[in-house]
Amino acid sequence: MPVELVIAPDAELDIAEAYDWYEGRRAGLGEEFLSSVDACLESIRRRPEMYPVVHEGYRRSLIRRFPYAVFYAQSAAAVTIYAVFHTSRDPDKWRRRLP
Repeated sequence: MPVELVIAPDAELDIAEAYDWYEGRRAGLGEEFLSSVDACLESIRRRPEMYPVVHEGYRRSLIRRFPYAVFYAQSAAAVTIYAVFHTSRDPDKWRRRLP
């Protein structure tokens, strides 16, 4: 059963920065990135338990076609997205964001 999806402000900033970077490389590539992010978030919203736990109860889903991962936690009422990080970045950076 789909649940409410909450995107933390830092995760929104991650998405916006990646969009700007891709759009700066090629017109339309940022839009393709956003489309891939939206598909990933919808998949998480529909079946949050489908993705593996990677750190102290937090889960990760990989974004297709782009080297980004979405880190989130689920509760009975909602799924909270905490980070959308490039997979080659230092994992300590996204871990520090977690509550």
